Amino acid sequence: MSPAIAATNGLPVSRNEEGPSRFLLPSDYGDFQTNRLNHTPPLPSILKNPFQVVDGPPTTAAGNPNEIANLFPNLYGQPSVSLVPGQSEVKGQSLKVGVVFSGGQAPGGHNVITGIFDYLQERARGSTLYGFKGGPAGIMSCKYVKLTADLIYPYRNQGGFHMICSSRDKIETPEQLKQAEETVKKLDLDGLVIIGGDDSNTNACLLAEYFRSKNMKTQVIGCPKTIDGDLKCKDVPISFGFDTACKIYSEMIGNVMVDARSTGKYYHFIRLMGRAASHITLECALQTHPNIAIIGEEVAAKKLTMKNVTNYIADIICKRMELGFNYGVMILPEGLIDFIPEVKQLIAELNEILAHDVVDEAGMWKRKLRSHSHDLFEFLPQSIQEQLLLERDPHGNVQVVAKIETEKMLIQMVEAELDQRKQKGAYKGQFQGKPHFFGYEGRCGFPTNFDANYCNALGYATGTLLHSGKTGLISSVGNLTAPVDEWTVGGTALTSLMDVERRHGKFKPVIKKALVDLEGAPMLKFASLRDDWALKNRYLSSGPIQFLGPYANDINYTLMLELGAQFHF
Repeated sequence: MSPAIAATNGLPVSRNEEGPSRFLLPSDYGDFQTNRLNHTPPLPSILKNPFQVVDGPPTTAAGNPNEIANLFPNLYGQPSVSLVPGQSEVKGQSLKVGVVFSGGQAPGGHNVITGIFDYLQERARGSTLYGFKGGPAGIMSCKYVKLTADLIYPYRNQGGFHMICSSRDKIETPEQLKQAEETVKKLDLDGLVIIGGDDSNTNACLLAEYFRSKNMKTQVIGCPKTIDGDLKCKDVPISFGFDTACKIYSEMIGNVMVDARSTGKYYHFIRLMGRAASHITLECALQTHPNIAIIGEEVAAKKLTMKNVTNYIADIICKRMELGFNYGVMILPEGLIDFIPEVKQLIAELNEILAHDVVDEAGMWKRKLRSHSHDLFEFLPQSIQEQLLLERDPHGNVQVVAKIETEKMLIQMVEAELDQRKQKGAYKGQFQGKPHFFGYEGRCGFPTNFDANYCNALGYATGTLLHSGKTGLISSVGNLTAPVDEWTVGGTALTSLMDVERRHGKFKPVIKKALVDLEGAPMLKFASLRDDWALKNRYLSSGPIQFLGPYANDINYTLMLELGAQFHF
């Protein structure tokens, strides 16, 4: 069947939204893409044999259980579930299921969809799978495509979200919930799958609660997606895409390390994705051994200032100069500046002042800053001062993470500090900083075998949860350091991950982001090695990702350390 014909599904479709160019054909692929198509992800043994879906004990919430119970009266307390060997009570009835990508891209997302599709084909024959186009907005506007075997085949084991695309829209207002209700009723959906991060899965829980309150048959299941690695808990050990993104970034960092060692005259400052958590920076540090890695959560816990961070970097540069090394590599998280308490205070004051005052050329407006904030503002490079004053979001606030290039800011601050030390005779080198930002390069790469297998299992698990009548769960696959055959499968109650925040006078449910645990095994391992890495060049260059190698080539230090595996660094 032609993908263009399969895509229309009886709806009026504009060429801009759904032309033939949107869909791929295997004949358009190169050798490597074709090779990845032929990789068949293995399934956990529990999914290959007869199984039962077993309820666990009643659950509570991650925080503020009374408020969560009030917000989710139809879902709160429901059990998480696990799959165990046994004869299933679920018959082979067909299902109508919708699936949507929500939020930013992450490698492996297509395999979640193919995993759901394969489950429906194998265990619920006659089922229909719809893909909502353009993210949650596609649900509200009822824009969808019927996903057929011909259409989804070219996306197996491929990166990206371009099969149906994504967006950051949310479904949370009464009007939006009503639009979603109309769509699922129109398509007569038995299930809706939300593939996304913490905000998206919070949204999935809201939809599940809303549908149940209306006595609708549509079940809602979430899937854990984000390269940032900040959606995880005991039963959801990792979000998909994190493994692949870290390996892509680590390969790039390794290349820069070889360049640094080859030229012998540059300090490379590399900013990595991770706005609210530093998991990517920590994992890449464990994979590559940079001279300096800044972990935002540690900066916040120690209440370090910009001056503290600058001096820390400058101290290492000076010590390396004494050892004859006038080069190095440093990595830092995208959201570093948000972890520094004094910077957050400065930005809060700037937002308040600039909402009511005009920035005069004489600088009289600065008198309204507190003394400490004033000193920090003057300490920052001129270009960063200008960004803080000029770059505003639609609400008039500073676009800190999105606009401020922290790596460039640190280069300027370190350069100024080293110039002062040079005048005092404490530094004799010639500092040259090179800025880098590794971001979007990692979001849509070919998934590693780990992510390809993990996402396929998540998709298949999602099918089992829907088929067994479950709703308000996030699919969970565990025991991930073991061979795939030994992975465990289940579903975790979304309300058990919830806490609340007070916003605009109301309690708002949120899945709390999982930050780097400063007492966790990955951070403790890094902390035990970083002083050695700072002064000695222990650089590791992984080279291209070993997609087709054994499982050992897909090692993920964060995951392995958290689950107690031992290995040589």
